[in-house]
This record gives sequence, C-alpha cells and structure tokens, in this order.
Amino acid sequence: MWEKTHIFNIMPAIQRSEFALALNQVATERGIDLEVVLDTVKNAILAAYRKDHPGVESEEYSVTLDPNTGEAKVFLKEEDVTPPGFGRIAAQTAKQVILQKIREKEKEAILSDYRLKVGTIVNGMVLRFAGPNIIVDIGKTEGIMPPQEQIPNEKYHLNQRLAVYLSEIKEGLKGEEIVVSRASNGLLEGLFKREVPEVAQGSVEIKEIVREPGARAKVAVYSSQPGIDPVGSCVGQKGVRVQAIIQEFSGLEKIDIIQWQENIKNYITASLSPAKNLKVEVNEKEKTARVTVPEEELSLTIGKDGQNVRLASKLTEYRIEIEGQGGDVSEEPKEEMSEVSKEKKEEEKTSKVKKTKVTKASKKKSSKKPEKKPKAEKKQKKV
Repeated sequence: MWEKTHIFNIMPAIQRSEFALALNQVATERGIDLEVVLDTVKNAILAAYRKDHPGVESEEYSVTLDPNTGEAKVFLKEEDVTPPGFGRIAAQTAKQVILQKIREKEKEAILSDYRLKVGTIVNGMVLRFAGPNIIVDIGKTEGIMPPQEQIPNEKYHLNQRLAVYLSEIKEGLKGEEIVVSRASNGLLEGLFKREVPEVAQGSVEIKEIVREPGARAKVAVYSSQPGIDPVGSCVGQKGVRVQAIIQEFSGLEKIDIIQWQENIKNYITASLSPAKNLKVEVNEKEKTARVTVPEEELSLTIGKDGQNVRLASKLTEYRIEIEGQGGDVSEEPKEEMSEVSKEKKEEEKTSKVKKTKVTKASKKKSSKKPEKKPKAEKKQKKV
C-alpha cells in the first residue's frame, strides 16, 4: 500500500526509488494517468514560481520535472533560472498536487458507484443542517436533502437514522452533489420492495403511486399470476408489512393499498377506499366521473380537506365529482367551501349596514331642511 509519507521526501537529489515508486503506485492504485500528474505538478510549480516573482509571463518560462528523481528546474527560454532552495517549494507543490489528484479520483470513484444507485433507497443518518438543507451521511459520502425533498410535518434531528431515496446527482456550488429525498414516490416504492418479497421478485407490480407526503398515499398494485392476492401480499399478515412501512414515516402518513383494475368504474370505486356503497357513472371521452354516495359515507369519501377524492382523482387521472343528498361536491374541501359561504354572508351583512347608514344619513338631511329656511329669510331682510 502506497503511503502519503513518500511525497514529503521529494527533494532535488532524491533517489529514484522514492519519487518514481510513489508516482507509479499512485498511478496504479488510484487509476491516475502518470503523465497527467506530471503535467499538473509542473504547472503548479510554475505557478508557485510566478507567485514569488511578480511580473513573470508564463509564456516565456517553462518547468522540467525529472520523473525519476523529482528534481524540478525553471527555465527562461533556454536559460536555467531556478532559484536556490527552490527544490523544497517544488517538493511541497508536488505533494499537494498529488494529494489533490488522489482526492479527486476517490470522489470520482465514489460518485461513479452512487450513479449506479440512483433510483434506489439507502439507509442514512442526519449529519448536520446547512440552512434549509439537511446533510445526510449515506455511507461513503454525503447527500443533500433540500426543503422540497423533505416531508413537511416530519421533524429531523442530528444522528437520526432514516431511509432516503437517491433522486439524482447534479452540479452544485461545490461540484457534483447527491440529492436525496423523503418526499419522492420512489421512496415509498423502494420501501415496498424492501418489505414485500412479492414486489421485489416482480410477482406483484406497483402500477401507480400518489402521495401527499406526511399525510396520505394511495398505492395501486396488480398481479397477473393466478393465486396471488396483490393487496393482501402488500398488507401482510395482520398488516405487519404495511405497518413497517408506515413506521418508517413515524406513523405520520396513512397508506391505502388498492387493486389496480382495467375496468375504470371498478378502479375509481377502489381508489375512493375506504368509502363503500358507491355508484359510479363515467364519461370516458371527457375523463370525468360522477360518484353517488350515501349520506353517511359522504365525509369519508371526500376525506379531510378533500384529500381522499383528490388523491383518487390523481391516481385514476379522472376528474371525480361526488354527489350526495346535499348536492354536488367536487375536489374542493368542505372547509374552503364553508369559508366562501361565510364570506358571502359577511358581504351581505356589510351591504345591509351600508344601506342602514345611507337611510339614516338621508333622514338627517331631511330634518335639517326646515332649519335652513329662516336663515334665508333673515338674509333677505338685511338686504
């Protein structure tokens, strides 16, 4: 194994075995091109020389570096202008360049490894907070979890262990960075693959996932193999499999597992689970559906703030309208509708108040009119 101490001993009169072996071991073990390292070292040595000699034009100067001994010389055209004691500067520069190349190569190797893992889930640990971003230790390197990839109502703390989804590797402020997510649908799919063998093996297929992270999710599953219950496989005995997934979100996110069906009426009915006794009318051309619901099932069908019908609409890609005894109810939540009605009532009240103010003002004006007449008579007498 090559040791970093080899680099510290690079001097003008160094023996071939030390410098040459150090370079060769770096090239072999780290996969770095030897010529690239030498060229980089020469450029760095020239930069160090220019730093100590202001006004030097690089076009007029060149550097030679003996790959056997590590001896560096600076030339002005063909004249040797190497200053006394420059060997120590050259040695230090060579050391820094080689170590930098090693770090770059190691980072590149790590990123290449994680590029193969994009689209999968990995176990991580909260390392630190960088503004709104969370830095997660994912093993050999770190991942960044920006706000849009975090679950809104989930609290994070240092050293917290959690599963994350590797979304992408993109260019950041300090080079390439690995983006991880807790809000992605891919995380939920990966957790099902981890907890449900039938999903991992492919006998149960996840057709579609829709989520409102930290609140609720709907997962449509399907199996073409006879004898396999896709929903039962995902739920597990006494719900043990789906509960393991829910616990990954600290119990914050409810998960509805429904069976994907080619018949759109049946699919829409299933998508509105846990509501029952639904009558569905479908317009396939306009991709709309009208669902008639018993009064006692109305609130369950719509869900809190319209969440259930909204997710069902996204899952089936149909606009779903719910009809009960109280009339049509779309995807808008009940609370929002009540707020609108409150606003209308307030507007009616304010309009009534304005009317009363106008009538009072008109009465005051009418009462003042007889008082003005005697004043006018007095003025006429003075004239």
